[in-house]
Amino acid sequence: MNRSERDEAEWLDPDNWRGGWLGFYVAPRDSRVWVPKKLPGMGWTLNFAHPQSWLWLLALLASPLVVVIVLAVFLP
Repeated sequence: MNRSERDEAEWLDPDNWRGGWLGFYVAPRDSRVWVPKKLPGMGWTLNFAHPQSWLWLLALLASPLVVVIVLAVFLP
């Protein structure tokens, strides 16, 4: 089984999906950081078993905060 087949098998395994409709994906054997949501067309989610996912989450949450701080400093 090659890597993409293994990743797909992990994605299809219902035991790797947690959180009900929120769809948290936790699959240590899946090599991908970003995976499609379980419901088609609903976007992408992070594989929270992958160490880089936590950096992505931090960056996504910090970005709006940085914008607010920059605007507060530079706008009267």
